[in-house]
Amino acid sequence: MALSDRTLMEATLDLRATADAGGLMVGQAVAPQASGRVQAVLQKALALLGTPYRWGGTSPDGGFDCSGMVGYVFRSALGIELPRVSREMAKDGEKVDRASLAVGDLVFFSRRGKRVDHVGIYVGDGRFVHAPRTGRDVTVSSLNDGYWSRKFLQARRVSGV
Repeated sequence: MALSDRTLMEATLDLRATADAGGLMVGQAVAPQASGRVQAVLQKALALLGTPYRWGGTSPDGGFDCSGMVGYVFRSALGIELPRVSREMAKDGEKVDRASLAVGDLVFFSRRGKRVDHVGIYVGDGRFVHAPRTGRDVTVSSLNDGYWSRKFLQARRVSGV
């Protein structure tokens, strides 16, 4: 079941307000002072909400695909260069259990089989920001949603965050 526009807007405003207040939602608890690096990633990612999807896209002006958005966020927020495609991103960093996700972790999915073909950035409270597909803008989705929960493969913590 997809989030309604109203629910998505409320989630977005809640995430932005939480980030602006200096506390970030991690799981069900508030992390009072996440590192400035994590906050930079979160704020850069949430600033892209509503940006159009474009296959192969790597910029806010032209639109993003999933890995293009993730790469842009880490490059522009922290100067960290990530591999260009999601399946290569899934080989970097420290593997993280789903129960141990922290804001800024990369979450990987397979929409067809077992091969990584989608990536997003965990923003806390069981949610992640991503560029879903053609016809959809950068959005926040729930890892607990039936679709994304079934498609989840793994998570990675980016070195240097």
